[in-house]
Order: sequence, then C-alpha cells, then structure tokens
Amino acid sequence: MSVKAYGLADIKKELQFHDKSYLVELCLRLGRFKKENKELLAYLLFDADNERGFIDNVIAENGFMFSQLPSNNYQMAKSMRKILRLLGKYVKFMGSKEAEIEFLLSFCRNYIQYADRRGAYKPMRLIFTRQLEKIVKTIEKLHEDLQFDYANEYNGMLDEAQAQFKWFFKDDFKL
Repeated sequence: MSVKAYGLADIKKELQFHDKSYLVELCLRLGRFKKENKELLAYLLFDADNERGFIDNVIAENGFMFSQLPSNNYQMAKSMRKILRLLGKYVKFMGSKEAEIEFLLSFCRNYIQYADRRGAYKPMRLIFTRQLEKIVKTIEKLHEDLQFDYANEYNGMLDEAQAQFKWFFKDDFKL
C-alpha cells in the first residue's frame, strides 16, 4: 500500500481550508524531515525579503570556500562540485535567473583566481567550461537590457580567463 501523491493545485486548494495554527504546525513538521526543507523555510522566512543581501552573503561564502580549496587536483575538483551543488540549491530557493547568473559569474571569477593555472587536469577545465555554457544559456533567457549588462560582465570575465589560462580561448565562449 502506498500513499497517493497529490498535485500542487490539490494541495493549494486543501491548504485554503485550514486555519493559521494548523499551517504553522504543518510547516514545522515539514521542516523536521529534510535538511533542505528546513533551509528553504529559513530562506523564505528570514532572507527572501532581502535578496541582495542574501546574494552577497552567498558570493562571500563562495569566495571563502574557494580560498580553502585543497591543492590536489582531484580533491579540488570534488570541492568545486560541492560548491556548485550549494549554489544550485540557493538558485532553486530564490528562483531568479539574475541570481543564478551572479552566482555562476562569481564561481567563474573565483575559479580564475584560485584554480590551478597549469590546467593539466581535464575535469577541472570541464567544470569551468560547463559553467560558462550555463551562463550563456541563462543570459539568453533574460530581458534585452539585462542581457546587455550581464554580457559585458561575462565578456570581461572571459578576458581575465584567457589571460590566466593557457588552455582557454575566449572566442569559443563569447556571446
């Protein structure tokens, strides 16, 4: 026997019939089961009203995590994937394309600053190039004015990357 999974529309209709205290109890119960649920509730309650501050905190945390990267290429790649998972979770919480671009741009800038410049380890290079491709796809989904602003910032970052890495050619990733 299994529990039937209802759609969001059904859940929304049902929630409208319950009082405030019951909804608070449901939220707290939901927060007990998964760490991610608790983090989402915390974001919605405490950080959603100050998106700029939240973005700045995440970017600062991203920079700190990059400064703590191990020197071994394999361990460095694992740590970068962990940082990307964390950024992905925050993007999912916020649901904002602009925040996603800012997070990915900060990741790439930190990569340029902290990553091993010899570039012999292919998975490390792939992590960087995949993020560049993600940035391009996300920028294309934005309004034209925002596209222009982020495209200038992105192209400037490509110039930095080409100056730092011998293996990188910015023409392959230009907008």
